[in-house]
Amino acid sequence: MYIPAQTPITNLPMTALAGVGNALANRLTELGIHRIFDMLLHLPRDYEDRSRIMPINELYDGQVCVVAGVITDVSATKGRLSVCLEDDTGMVVLQFFKTYPTLLATMTVGASITAFGEVKISRYGVQMSHPEYFITGTQSFEQGLLPIYPTVKGLHQNKLRQLVRLALMAVGQGQLTCLSDDDFGVVGLDMSGDLLSALKAIHLPDPQADIFSQTALLTGLKDRTHPACLRLIIEELVAHQLVFLYRKQNLHTHKAPFCTDNSQLAQRLLDNLPFNPTNAQRRVVREIVRDLNTSTPMLRLVQGDVGAGKTLVAALSACHALDSGWQVAIMAPTEILAKQHLINFKNWFTDLGVSVGWLVGKQTAKERNTTLQAIMDNDVQIVVGTHALFQEGVNFAKLGLVIIDEQHRFGVEQRLKLVNKGVANTTPHQLAMTATPIPRTLAMSVYGDMDVSVIDELPPNRTPITTITVNRDRRDEVIERILANCKQGKQAYWVCPLVEESTALDAQSAELLYEALCQRLDIRIGLVHGKMKPADKQAIMNDFKHHRLDLLIATTVIEVGVDVPNASIMVIENAERLGLSQLHQLRGRVGRGLEKSFCVLLYQMPLSPTGIERLNILRDSTDGFVIAQKDLALRGAGELLGKRQTGDMGYYLADIIRDERLLAYAQALACYLVKQPHKTLLTRAMMDMWVKENGEFVGA
Repeated sequence: MYIPAQTPITNLPMTALAGVGNALANRLTELGIHRIFDMLLHLPRDYEDRSRIMPINELYDGQVCVVAGVITDVSATKGRLSVCLEDDTGMVVLQFFKTYPTLLATMTVGASITAFGEVKISRYGVQMSHPEYFITGTQSFEQGLLPIYPTVKGLHQNKLRQLVRLALMAVGQGQLTCLSDDDFGVVGLDMSGDLLSALKAIHLPDPQADIFSQTALLTGLKDRTHPACLRLIIEELVAHQLVFLYRKQNLHTHKAPFCTDNSQLAQRLLDNLPFNPTNAQRRVVREIVRDLNTSTPMLRLVQGDVGAGKTLVAALSACHALDSGWQVAIMAPTEILAKQHLINFKNWFTDLGVSVGWLVGKQTAKERNTTLQAIMDNDVQIVVGTHALFQEGVNFAKLGLVIIDEQHRFGVEQRLKLVNKGVANTTPHQLAMTATPIPRTLAMSVYGDMDVSVIDELPPNRTPITTITVNRDRRDEVIERILANCKQGKQAYWVCPLVEESTALDAQSAELLYEALCQRLDIRIGLVHGKMKPADKQAIMNDFKHHRLDLLIATTVIEVGVDVPNASIMVIENAERLGLSQLHQLRGRVGRGLEKSFCVLLYQMPLSPTGIERLNILRDSTDGFVIAQKDLALRGAGELLGKRQTGDMGYYLADIIRDERLLAYAQALACYLVKQPHKTLLTRAMMDMWVKENGEFVGA
């Protein structure tokens, strides 16, 4: 990580500010505030306007405002005080639920009072509870818009405002690194002013602004369209794009395991297949092989919709590493998915003389030690497993290629741990795969350091899936349809959102459904869920795969990695509770054979307008990229890709959906900056300031 000769003020801990001791610093960490820069980026969630006195007859429920008038009545009972305050337009009752001598001395009939608080209007009239107050004329409230910050118990707004002012003073006099007008001009952006001015505009709005200007300012600050907010957002986006570029640049300084571009093993594998790869699969394999055939470590993401054939692409790519004497590691997020890969790779490679190993967390000590020794002795050339692959004690003899399935389930740091297991002075090639189609905007924000290949064609044997939405009131009809299909020799899935019955959630549990259908239907039914032991789950899955079960009731553990061509019906209970991309993944478990396939989305009324829209999107489209784009817009990146992956983005202010327009500018500007040697100090300082823990991943 780049470490400046002198730590910038922005990166100093909060205890560097006057009056901030360890106790206060610890309280601030609850808000994610560790550095002075974090304090500056702790932006207001709202603003209070204490600059105008409101006529009482214009007050509305929930309004936070200032009123002034004369006390016409005071009533004190059991430690409670009610004060009637009147102006020329009406009356408001000031309620105090705890009295003290100063309050009682001030609140007297005839006294002129100015008060600030939240208005509540009910059948009891217009009220303010525990307002701030003073005798009119003795003092005044702070003028202009006053920021209201997110806070925690014991941390008052006034203290946060004071800390923000101290932080702003600390970074004054040119201590805040930012892009210049000339930098923005390179990409055609007009961002006048500097970062400090933008922060002051947000934290300390102009107190002299008139009411119309204040309204416009308030709206722009709250929805982040104000020029000051846009300035912060573009700086942050540029900093993140710089991290990607430097990470990639750093990777290019490493030596990669050389892999042949002419693999006899790949040809033998193709000769044994009962089908031909699609043109899209062949194209993506060529892109991967080009990377493997260089001295630069590959870092490529393969996107493919459900059933597009990513696993075969991975296998053909592995052949080029294997033919060159390197080992291949294949990592999956769950044992079910890892087991599916193990079966596929054994079927493909065992007859070709390639040994395939298995390494997961829940193995016996003897099994684990045997596998670890075989990996270290190069007695296994392909190792399939879960996160156990990157744990300490796993030493590869010649790791040349790392294949990571469902990439978004792993964080960047986990990926790096496995890559660091290469032989001395080499960095293994990395091939990441995902069946979650990722919109371009999100890919730029999360996988900006990766080259991306897209398998945009499905194999010709995939059967179209008809998707229908059904109210849960019609479950009996669905059950009868399942029974009829299973009696005809077909198989079906029934997915539930819960494992066990819940009093908190009105949703179908897998266990209750299993019991009910076992009593009702004369077919073979299995149950699988995430709380079962891996061996038990795998046994049930094998029974279903080999048609020893007709109906499989499951939770979303079957979302990926399950391939049963005879299954032609997928029922998803409480579909309104799941995300679009997850529903699309589950739907992809059927339609893998020759039978016409159906996906039944059971929903429970009442449905929100968004819920109706989501189900209609899935019913009307089978294009994973279209669905993912809409899912991103509806739910955000954290829901689409998972908190583990998007947590690495660590944005303070930027929103990749809202700020999509700025992302392309940020990428272009970052590309320009890294090519300018005299900008190196600027770019390093920006990354240190904006991107949390960037050094671990940048390697700069």
